[in-house]
Amino acid sequence: MLSFVIGSTLVFFLYLIFALVPASSCFRLDIGTNSLGLSFSYTKDMVQSFFESRTQDQLLCYSQFLQMWDAIFALVSTLMFGSWILYLFKNKRLFLIAPTILGMIADWSENYIELLMIETYLNSTKISETLVSLGSGINSFKFVMISLTYLIILIGIIITLKNLLQKNKKNSI
Repeated sequence: MLSFVIGSTLVFFLYLIFALVPASSCFRLDIGTNSLGLSFSYTKDMVQSFFESRTQDQLLCYSQFLQMWDAIFALVSTLMFGSWILYLFKNKRLFLIAPTILGMIADWSENYIELLMIETYLNSTKISETLVSLGSGINSFKFVMISLTYLIILIGIIITLKNLLQKNKKNSI
């Protein structure tokens, strides 16, 4: 199991460095937000500013990024975080991977909403307040799930270290 955890972590970082970052270069700006999904929430003004600061080609690139690269990233990160949780809790508490899976589903849902916003903007330069609210709410939910995932992993590390220290203490007596 440890080799799977290490392997999934390696895949995560390799994907991040060699796929995700290069794929985002076509819509990245030197100043400002480079992804709506990296904010805890967003407003219509934030979305409008994000779209207006990019060319049509950059927005089309962002659409392709959301459809492919970011969707794969959600899957890869879920695999890595889920494997860490299963490893740290010794496959005994499968329900603890639920926030990780829900975060992935929320990420995919948010990407779909962002694609609808981009399509609407490119067709009419208008942005639906309803889509912004829905996307922002889903995004906030995603961040809550990611935070729970980190907390679960942190608790797993603490429990593992505590057990290891107690085992070492017993062996030295």
